[in-house]
Amino acid sequence: MARSGAHGSRAPAAKSDRVVGTIVETDIPARLDRLPWGRFHNLVVAALGITWILDGLEVTLAGAVAGALKESPTLQFTNTEVGLASTAYLVGAVLGAIFFGWLTDRLGRKKLFFITLFVYLIATAATAFSWDIWSFCLFRFLTGAGIGGEYTAINSTIQEFIPARVRGWTDLVINGSFWLGAALGAAGSVVLLNPAVLGIDMGWRAAFFIGAVLGLVILFMRVWLPESPRWLMTHGRAAEAEAIVAGIENSFRSQGYHLEHGPLPKVRLRSRSHTPLSEVFDTLYRRHRQRALVGLTLMAAQAFFYNAIFFTYALVLSDFYGIAADRLGLYLLPFAAGNFLGPLLLGRFFDTVGRKPMIAFTYAMSGILLAVIGYLFQQGLLTATGQTIGWMVVFFFASAAASSAYLTVSENFPLEIRALAIAVFYAVGTGIGGASGPWVFGMLVETGSRTSVFMGYLFGSALMVAAAFVALRWGVAAERKPLEAVARPLAWAEAETGRV
Repeated sequence: MARSGAHGSRAPAAKSDRVVGTIVETDIPARLDRLPWGRFHNLVVAALGITWILDGLEVTLAGAVAGALKESPTLQFTNTEVGLASTAYLVGAVLGAIFFGWLTDRLGRKKLFFITLFVYLIATAATAFSWDIWSFCLFRFLTGAGIGGEYTAINSTIQEFIPARVRGWTDLVINGSFWLGAALGAAGSVVLLNPAVLGIDMGWRAAFFIGAVLGLVILFMRVWLPESPRWLMTHGRAAEAEAIVAGIENSFRSQGYHLEHGPLPKVRLRSRSHTPLSEVFDTLYRRHRQRALVGLTLMAAQAFFYNAIFFTYALVLSDFYGIAADRLGLYLLPFAAGNFLGPLLLGRFFDTVGRKPMIAFTYAMSGILLAVIGYLFQQGLLTATGQTIGWMVVFFFASAAASSAYLTVSENFPLEIRALAIAVFYAVGTGIGGASGPWVFGMLVETGSRTSVFMGYLFGSALMVAAAFVALRWGVAAERKPLEAVARPLAWAEAETGRV
């Protein structure tokens, strides 16, 4: 593990070097990929990967406080209204991802990961002051918009800084850190939702301030991160990109790390100020149509599978097993642990065994195991503890599968549209599978019928198995390859000899 200071990567802004339309020949991608793992990468992971911890916190709090929202003398939500609020959060995330994703590719990664975090901070704090279902849904919508924007800005930035040899494992673990936030939310809910501590109506309000406080800390952590050199080099700011990479390299050398000398592979790009939307759509729906369909399938399947089950996790425990609202967090903690361990322990295989076989394996295992656990639930053979253990096993694989969907859509498309591609597939996939899932499952739980809920589980299971086949048949073997080799940049310029 490196000991270099990340501040060495900071470089003064050099916007005057912007030259659009010229040919830039650079070895910046190869230099970023050759770096050993160091403190700079740890800072990138900590300051940007924290987004998934925030999302895990938000989603878990929303699930854990479901019972408190129904018992609150101010709100008195029904199960259907709890599902509606969850859907509002997801719809906000969808629209936020599209809007902020477009801005991220146009204005840069760094600007947007500050803006989106600020939106999240304000909205999650405002949630604590909700007075009815509509105000609660509005603030949850805005919170989701901030998180959705974070997905696009952060995923693209992390992809562009992490060396190719460990990109898969790093991406999966960062996405899996969602469950560290889930554990934090679960632990916090056990205390805050205890009527003896704050009371029913104040406990759930205080819970939402956890995310706002955490977000304030992250704002300061991100000040030290530079703009993505890969983004700069395609936007006519080659000198600024060179200065940032040189600063990162110097910080490694100053701490005793040896960087290999000699010529490195270069890419030849034509600088541009932005990418027209017409070219974005042409790339997604014509040039990379097959990749687009694979990405859409993976995102939609995991979105329905995850959101439908997790957003109604607390409702199943309370309605079918009689678990009190202030005890739900205790059941969420082991569930969160299983979800984090999946990407952590399986992630290495996505870089060694390969993307296609591992994506197919984790999707298929998730679907098959859910069908088995769902059947045991339907037959009444599980206790609340047994149900939790069953879900832990299912989501050990499902968490790695869901993280691999984000990995797929972020690395399989050209650099210039990476953030918007993430946004489009997250938005469409979540819109198809995620936004409808909590609402549908909320109604299924409302019926009080185990068989009805089981039918929902079977549908989610079938989606995951189908996605496994799609990934194995049409996926891209992107393991250990530079991003520019996985998806050639739109600004690619051929050399006179036809070589780059």
